Amino acid sequence: MSKEKTVKKAEKKKPEKNLKEKRADKKAKKEGKKNS
Repeated sequence: MSKEKTVKKAEKKKPEKNLKEKRADKKAKKEGKKNS
């Protein structure tokens, strides 16, 4: 939950940074599915 809040804060400051965060999030989720 706290990570999502951080992403929202970053979104307001730097949209391009938020895009990178979202991509990293998708990668992390895929990695998590592979690991579990």
